[in-house]
This record gives sequence, structure tokens and C-alpha cells, in this order.
Amino acid sequence: MSIDQPTDVRKGEQLDEVTLLTYLKHHIAPLDSQRDGGSLTIRQFPGGFSNLTYFLSDGEREYVLRRPPVGANVKGGHDMGREFRVLEALAPTAVKVPAPLHYCEDESIIGAPFYVMERVQGIILRSQPPKGLTLSPELMQGLSEATVDQMVALHQIDLQASGLAALSKGEGYVQRQVGGWTSRYQKSKTDEIEDMETVAQWLQANMPADRPEAFIHNDYKYDNLVLNPEDLSEIIAILDWEMATVGDPLMDLGTTLAYWAEGTDPDALKPFNLTWMPGNLDRQGVIDRYFAQSGQEAVDMVFYYAFGSFKVAVIAQQIYARFKAGLTKDPRFGMLIHVVRACARNAALAISKQRISGLHQD
Repeated sequence: MSIDQPTDVRKGEQLDEVTLLTYLKHHIAPLDSQRDGGSLTIRQFPGGFSNLTYFLSDGEREYVLRRPPVGANVKGGHDMGREFRVLEALAPTAVKVPAPLHYCEDESIIGAPFYVMERVQGIILRSQPPKGLTLSPELMQGLSEATVDQMVALHQIDLQASGLAALSKGEGYVQRQVGGWTSRYQKSKTDEIEDMETVAQWLQANMPADRPEAFIHNDYKYDNLVLNPEDLSEIIAILDWEMATVGDPLMDLGTTLAYWAEGTDPDALKPFNLTWMPGNLDRQGVIDRYFAQSGQEAVDMVFYYAFGSFKVAVIAQQIYARFKAGLTKDPRFGMLIHVVRACARNAALAISKQRISGLHQD
């Protein structure tokens, strides 16, 4: 099976190999042995639309470097220090994460804050199945079930023992999220999309009360999971903790459901996840398994799904706005306005039909 592999660094996103290696030799112990020589190979992992992820190798060991995207507001949603501290807090828990190695806030090294962690080798399912890998319905069912079960485990982490309770901002999580993402949309808006306005108004008028807090990932989907090459139903590491926090766990589930494309969903949503392939649980199946595994009483998830879809649309809109302003040249970003429209449509359909599965079926 094909281990997730890096490719050439995209134009405009290169790092200075000499400067970076000189710095890392003084801060990551295994590299210290190369103080008088050696070189650093830098490549880039092609997936993702937010923080940039690089592969580093000194010829013997492999690392991963994470930095904010070029042109992003670093003081906004791309806090490398916060993501690094979350990894440090999770490392002693049962949650499987790459070992965090070093955080650098000095922007003179590569032009932005960054951190380095160990590389965990495994399979990552992105928009297309890896070459030579057959994703049977039985395999996808097992993976989809394991993905839900791992989310339940995340939500059951002891906040006090892990120190993650420090991420809590107290009561009002749902209200802050709805207000915050609505504001972000208005600030990054480039096109008139009626469904976005309709959904924003509905969310504001239909907010449920907060539920007991839990540690939440906020971007939990297949392409942030590293899978065991010998058993794809085993998750060996969870990646991309930039939006992790403490809050309402059903808001987290709602975001995952927004990424959880079904076979009849618009094509613009299918690159998010291979959840549309045969064998996967559908969105209602995800909900049923989540509540069964967590031992909680099931609740209506329409609000949480509509919110998640709206949030994913805003994330895509923010990236698209950077592209339209010329702050990034990545051609993938120019297509994201279609993702905004598709997410908004699904949210509006869920509200009108009062269900979250089979939205494009009569």
C-alpha cells in the first residue's frame, strides 16, 4: 500500500533550506549531530487548504513542519503556538498524535511562526484513493465506524487531567460560534449567495442551549487521520489540531457531518472525504453510531449540521477571498466558491427538509 508521500514544494511556498537547518540544529537534538555539515531535504504534502505542511529529512530521520498559509492573518486562525501546545497536552493521553518537537515564533527563520513534529508514516485518504489501494465497501464501513468511535473517545478526554480545560471560554459556546462565523463570512464575502444569508439568519434564531463541554477537534475528517497500512480501520494518528478547543461536542459532530459527503451530494463536496464511496455510513448512520457509542440520548442534529455546513462554507470563502485578492496563487483555491455554494445549499436543504441524509433525493 502507498504511504502518504510528499511532492515538490509549490511555487511561492518554498522554505530556505540552509537557514532552516541552521536553526533546527540548535533546537532538535537529533539534528545537533549535523552541526558541522549535512543538508535538509524539504518537500510538501499536497493536501489541505489551510496551514502548509512540509516533509523534512536529514537523510536519516523524518519530520513534519507546519506553518500558516502565505498571505494569511497569522494572528487570526493560524496560531502555530496554540496548535503545538494542544499536541503537547494530548501526547500523554490515549489519543494518538505525532510527538511535538519544537515551536518557533521567530518569523525571521521562514517568514512565519512554525512548529516541527515527528512524522507518522501511514495511509491518508484524500480526495482520491491512493494508487494500488482497493477501498472495498467492507473496508470503508469499518473505517467509517472506527472514525466515529475515535471521535467519541476524543469527546471523553478528561479535561482537567489533561490540562485542556484551559482552552474553555466558559458558557455561550454556541452563541459565540454562530456570531463569530457569521462575522467572518461578512468580512470575506465576495459573491451574493442567498442560501448563506438564509442559513445565517436561521442559525441565529434557532440556537440550542450549550451542552456539557468536551475537547473537540473542529476539523475531524478522513484526510486528518493517519491509518495503519496493514489495517485501514485502525487510526494511528490524528492530525491538524489548529481549530481544536473545548466546547459543545455536538458542534464538533456537526462539522464532521458537513464534511461527510454522501453519494448524491454535489461533486463540489466530494473532495472533502471519501465518505461518498460504497460501504461508508451515511450521515444519519454516523449520528446513530455516535449516540450509541457515547451512551447519550440522541438529539435532533439539523441545527448542528446546518452550522457545520455554514462554517465549512465560510472557511472555503475565506480562502477563496485570499485567492481573489491575489494573496495566493494556488489554482485549487479558485474553485472554492463552488464549495461555498454547495455547503450553503446542503444547509438550506437540511433546514427545509428537517433531515441531514439524502438531501438531494425527493
